[in-house]
Amino acid sequence: MKVLVTGGSGLVGRAIQDVVKEEQGAKDGEEWIFLSSKDADLTKKDETLAVFEKHRPTHVIHLAAMVGGLFKNMKHNLDFWRDNIYINDNVLQAAHEVGVVKVVSCLSTCIFPDKTTYPIDETMIHNGPPHESNFGYAYAKRMIDVQNRAYFLQHGRCYTAVIPTNVFGPNDNFSIEDGHVLPGLIHKAYIAQKEGKSLVVWGSGAPRRQFIYSRDLARLFLWVLREYQKVAPIILSVGEEDEVSIREAAEAVVEALNFEGEVVYDTSKADGQFKKTASNAMLRHYLPDFKFTPFRQALKETCEWFVTNYDTARK
Repeated sequence: MKVLVTGGSGLVGRAIQDVVKEEQGAKDGEEWIFLSSKDADLTKKDETLAVFEKHRPTHVIHLAAMVGGLFKNMKHNLDFWRDNIYINDNVLQAAHEVGVVKVVSCLSTCIFPDKTTYPIDETMIHNGPPHESNFGYAYAKRMIDVQNRAYFLQHGRCYTAVIPTNVFGPNDNFSIEDGHVLPGLIHKAYIAQKEGKSLVVWGSGAPRRQFIYSRDLARLFLWVLREYQKVAPIILSVGEEDEVSIREAAEAVVEALNFEGEVVYDTSKADGQFKKTASNAMLRHYLPDFKFTPFRQALKETCEWFVTNYDTARK
C-alpha cells in the first residue's frame, strides 16, 4: 500500500505523520508520502496530475483545502467555493486516472443543513442549505460526496469521506483573524497574558461545538483507510455528551494557560451557527471501544505545544 496524503503539512496531516511515525501507525509494506502546497498547486489540473503520476499511489488521504474560521469565510465565500471545487475535482480525477484504489477525503460538519433536527447524522447532508456564513465552503465540500457516489456508480471506485467535528491540536493555524475558534482563543489568551490585558472573546460564548483532538482524528483516519469499505461518508466525532459551549472552551483555555486576567465577551461580533451536534452512532457501531483524549487534556497539550513553538507556529 502506497499512501499519498494531500495537505500533509496541515493540522490533520501533521497529526497523521506523528501517528504513523511515533505510534508505529504504519504497517509493514506501507509507504507514506505527505504532500504540501510546495509540491503542487492542486487548484491546477496539470500540476495535480503530474504529482499523482510521479508518486503513483494506491491509496489517498485527501486533506488539502482552502480553510478558515467564521470571519474569513464570511468575507470570502466565492473564493472558498472556487478553490475547493478545483482542488477536489483535480484530486479525485487524478486519483482515478492513475488507478488509486481508495480515497478518503475530509469533509466538515459545517456542510450540514442550518435548519435541521439534532443530532445530525450521515443521511442528512443534502437535506437543506448550509448556514449562510460559510455556504461557499460547505457546498464545495458537499460536492465531494456527490463525486464519490458518481465515481462508484460509473467506475466502481471506493472513494469515500469522513466528517470530523471541530478539529484542534498542535500544528493548527493560530491566526486570530482567520483561524478557527479554539486556536484563535489560545493565541489571544497568550497575548493578553503577556500584555496584562483582558481576553476578548468574539461573540456571546453561547454557541456549542464538539471538539476532536487531531491525534484522535489521525488514528481514526488510519482505521477508515484500512477497514471502512463504504462510499457513504462517516462522522468522526466525540459523543453528543462531550459538546461544549464557546464560553466553556474559553474557560478551559484560561485554565490551560493559567491566564489570570479578565475575560470579556464582545457581543457585537457574529456567533455563527448556534450548534451542529453530530451523532457518532455509526462510528461507535464499528469501534465501540475507541478512547478519545479528554478535552481538557488535549487542550493542555495543544497550549503547551503553542507556547513552546510560538515563534514558528502558523499565526
